[in-house]
Amino acid sequence: MPESTSTKGTRSGVVLRLLDVVERAGNRLPHPLVLFFVIAALVPIVSWIVAKTGWVLYHPTTGNEIAPVNLLAPDQIQRIFTEAVTNFTGFPPLGTVLVAMIGIGVAERSGLISSLLKMMVLNVPRSLITATIVFAGIMSSIATDAGYVVLVPLGAVLFASMGRHPIAGLCAAFAGVSGGFSANLVLTSLDPLLAGFTQSAAQLYDPAYQVNATANYYFMIASVFLITIIGWLVTDKIVEPRLGKWDASKMLEPIETGLTEQTVTERRATWVALSSFLIIGALIAWTIVPEQGLLRAADGSLAPFYKSLVLIIAIAFIIPGIIYGAMTGSVRSPADVARMTGDTMATMGSYIVLAFVAAQFVAYFNWSNLGLMFALSGAQFLKGIGLGEVPLLVGILLLSSTINLFIGSASAKWALMAPVIVPMMMGLGYSPELAQATYRVGDSTTNVITPLLPYFPLIVAFAQKYDPKLRMGTLISSMLPYSIAFAIGWTILLLGWYFLGLPLGPDAPMQYQPVMTIEMPQ
Repeated sequence: MPESTSTKGTRSGVVLRLLDVVERAGNRLPHPLVLFFVIAALVPIVSWIVAKTGWVLYHPTTGNEIAPVNLLAPDQIQRIFTEAVTNFTGFPPLGTVLVAMIGIGVAERSGLISSLLKMMVLNVPRSLITATIVFAGIMSSIATDAGYVVLVPLGAVLFASMGRHPIAGLCAAFAGVSGGFSANLVLTSLDPLLAGFTQSAAQLYDPAYQVNATANYYFMIASVFLITIIGWLVTDKIVEPRLGKWDASKMLEPIETGLTEQTVTERRATWVALSSFLIIGALIAWTIVPEQGLLRAADGSLAPFYKSLVLIIAIAFIIPGIIYGAMTGSVRSPADVARMTGDTMATMGSYIVLAFVAAQFVAYFNWSNLGLMFALSGAQFLKGIGLGEVPLLVGILLLSSTINLFIGSASAKWALMAPVIVPMMMGLGYSPELAQATYRVGDSTTNVITPLLPYFPLIVAFAQKYDPKLRMGTLISSMLPYSIAFAIGWTILLLGWYFLGLPLGPDAPMQYQPVMTIEMPQ
């Protein structure tokens, strides 16, 4: 029997009221700069309190003692002062953001990005724009973290150019880039990284066990389409309607809205710029496809290429941007390019200051060992309570998603959790590949709602371009429906995959079957 309209309306109203509560609570939080400062200041105090308890754990692989480090000890206080600058300059998102923004700033201010967006909007059905943005965000993990810098602001600009709410476009892109980070149609640098930790952990139980980089490949391909559909529906049915009509007068800088046809000069310049982009891509391919390519390591790996991606992205934007600007008249001399990059960096001032404080918090949290001990104790708790198959999988997923609220690095968390989770699951008959897939699902779903994500302050900065008064509560409440929907949908997919007995990847079964049984002496 079809559900009544009034019932649907009631449920919709409840959801919106809950999101409003989250938004109001979040907006009562201090400015991100103040929030990170307060948290950073609290970490040494908490570390001192926890260190007094005598809490000690042991690393599951090495057996080394792990104890909380008291950051109020004299040597640690000295470290806080002496390493403040290196904490800041070594903060991973800082260099990624600033270098990439040099190229993106030229492409944007020359008019190339606006022209590309026009071309996209005029050629992609309006009904598929949201899905396209989410899908592109998911696929951006090919270029590691570049999607945060490139696609998230483009999603906002694209929605604004269509007369839609730019924050909804930003949220759709952010959901794809961050919430769908583990999914992709191709293997990314994350796959071999996690597989290496999984194999090391599996060999604690079975020394001959091998885990390939393709361990979750089939499952992650299916996940791309699931996350795209969920992100599309959440954006169009929940997030954008809740945001309401956008008031363009709030913008710090004017932006072109509405769909206008490209001029002949703009079209010609856009195609030439795109051609230059393809040439750059071909040159990059020449450096990585041959076994002796310039961006290949001596062992044949692509590590140099991955480490060069940020600079490659900057070049791939700045050269087409200059070409487009030269053909349309927006770039008439090198001074114009210098002005564009300077103006772009000027808009990043607040983020740079915030990154300094965030970098100190991340450093203090790592030095204290609190995050590592929390992750390890959670994994050991799951191991000890003896859950059944479904509760166990859901428990691992919830554990990884909860820890993700405090520790951003996927590899850092798995490096500590895998030696406990993987052997435990193998002992119960579950494959290491299943353990890794379960972890990846949980690790991705809460990326979009944690202010401690290194790129979260950057997303807030992008959003404030369209609404200077926007606070973290508005962004978190807008992203919460994605987090919940991704968690539910992805968990159902994982459990369905498990009960159907489908392979997670090539030679990656759900069940663990030891090659031989070792009889222990009586």
